[in-house]
Amino acid sequence: GYEDLPRAVNITWSSINFKTILQWQPKPSGYFYTVEIHGQTSDVKRKCILTSETECDVTDVLRNVKETYTAYILSVMHTEMDNFEEPPFAVSEKYTPYSQTVIGKPEIEDYSQKGSKLNVVFKDPLTPYVFPNGSFQSIQDIFQHDLEYKLYYWKDQSSGKKYVTTKSRTFEVSVDSGKNYCFYVQAVIPSRRENRNGQESTVLCTSVGRDILDEYGTEVFIIIAVIAVAVITLAIVLPVVLCKRKKAKKGRAVREKELLNGV
Repeated sequence: GYEDLPRAVNITWSSINFKTILQWQPKPSGYFYTVEIHGQTSDVKRKCILTSETECDVTDVLRNVKETYTAYILSVMHTEMDNFEEPPFAVSEKYTPYSQTVIGKPEIEDYSQKGSKLNVVFKDPLTPYVFPNGSFQSIQDIFQHDLEYKLYYWKDQSSGKKYVTTKSRTFEVSVDSGKNYCFYVQAVIPSRRENRNGQESTVLCTSVGRDILDEYGTEVFIIIAVIAVAVITLAIVLPVVLCKRKKAKKGRAVREKELLNGV
């Protein structure tokens, strides 16, 4: 009977850029799971019917991202359920995509450092949701004015970070001319209480005015200096040694000639 079936435990929501996966335990044996998504103002939606897995992609039934949802994980037999007996179920915590999905990494499209200006161009992460024309909506399309970005930047090989904020997709900041800088971009939603900061983009560094000392450090500089000193020393010592050898050879030749003349 249904009453003997285990109930799901450890139910969690995992969501990045509104792609949302529901996960739970344990792995079923001799029974299945069916997921029901209950919205506060929307009809019940069923997903992953009679599944033997312990996760379910529920992205497409959470299109109203400002709605608050609850997941019911039903434990059912292969005949699913009948009209006479309610299967055991477990209930998840409430989940609101708009306030809880994690914002993914922005993608750096282009960057340059000219003189004392660092310019960075990036684009928003895309979501699984599409416009009527089939193109994917970005997180900017969904969050609108709630979304802003921070550019963190610092002088290469330094730990002192600075940041600037923008609501556009470009940054222009003043830097020290001829010095290289590293940076990354991160989305921020100030209106949130939790998950305010998104994932950090890849860290990139400029290469303007980079010399051997910047590139390889002081070790290479020391090695080069030692080699230079050795070469200079050799250039001074070698002619002296050769000159002395030449004089010694000439002296021996004179003595040998005198000895032969004496005989």
